[in-house]
Amino acid sequence: MNMVLICYALYLAISVTLTVWVARTLHRNGRIFLVQAFRGSEPMADAVNHLLVVGFYLINLGFIAYALRFGHKPVTAQEGFEFVSTKIGIVLLVLGGMHFFNMFNFDKMRRKGLNPPRLPVPTPAPEAR
Repeated sequence: MNMVLICYALYLAISVTLTVWVARTLHRNGRIFLVQAFRGSEPMADAVNHLLVVGFYLINLGFIAYALRFGHKPVTAQEGFEFVSTKIGIVLLVLGGMHFFNMFNFDKMRRKGLNPPRLPVPTPAPEAR
């Protein structure tokens, strides 16, 4: 089998596995934040959580597929190892970035859910003289 195909197969297998693991972890642990953000509405939290996971998969799997074509094609085993490790490193950076983006948004939603909406305070009408 060709070295490039072996590297592609390794890259795809590792990248997809990492993406699924991170998505499942975010889905399971992010639910707590969302339930709190939606003031205890579990159906709403679960729906938003599911949509976030779908978006996470679409972005990351799309990036993994798109990035497949970039980089010097390996010929030797050493080049193959470097090729796969570089690609996995880039995927890990993207997954980490997506994780922090999601955590930032979860925290923002949670804080919004903890603070009740403020109603404007009516100002008294000026007294007539």
